[in-house]
Amino acid sequence: MSKIDLTGKIALITGASKGIGASIAKAYAKAGAHVILIARNKSALEKIDDEIRAIGGQATLMPFDLMKLDDLEKLGQILYQKFGKLDIFVGNAGLLGTLGPLPQISTREFQHVMDVNLNANFRLIKTLDPLLQKSEAGRVIFVSTSKGVVKGRAYWGTYSISKAALESMARVYAAENEQSNLRVNIIDPGAVRTDMRASAMPGEDPMTLPAPEDITALFLDLASSNCVQHGEIIRIE
Repeated sequence: MSKIDLTGKIALITGASKGIGASIAKAYAKAGAHVILIARNKSALEKIDDEIRAIGGQATLMPFDLMKLDDLEKLGQILYQKFGKLDIFVGNAGLLGTLGPLPQISTREFQHVMDVNLNANFRLIKTLDPLLQKSEAGRVIFVSTSKGVVKGRAYWGTYSISKAALESMARVYAAENEQSNLRVNIIDPGAVRTDMRASAMPGEDPMTLPAPEDITALFLDLASSNCVQHGEIIRIE
């Protein structure tokens, strides 16, 4: 793992109760950041908090349903009052949705997946941008998926569409911050041993895949003050 020092940094991670999000949170905390953990499952967040405290880290838990989009826009003010800034935002939370023919996906499910994978990140950009701009080295990292899925994979419907839109939004946000201290990038983590991967590929042996903690080095690199990459889609092979 990269020896990145995040001492004094404030980092917010969505989908932080398990999988990739939890591993990022622990890696950032171990590197010295104070991590803000957002997820729906309070008990799961408390378990991650215990693990972070066990390694000497600090966390703030924010049990929250990203579907409550209007409430998301209040987050920036809450964080400003508590921390005064935000250095790192990792938009990791995501839903797979039902795999199947596009015409058979319910309108409700389509909206649900789009809200979590895309619209919540848009609302978070809106509310967190003023705080990120206050940082001397603001860093934003969005978690996407494989190039084949983003290009448009049959039967992956809403997930494919939402991630393609997320990548486009991230590139727009990056282009608008060419002259600021903000660095915005996208990570395709590849095939990782997560619950979502197991749902998508039920016949696959999960032990043939890297664990979430095996891929955190890139998240650390892109969160560091020395990061120069901007507007890039980095794919972990």
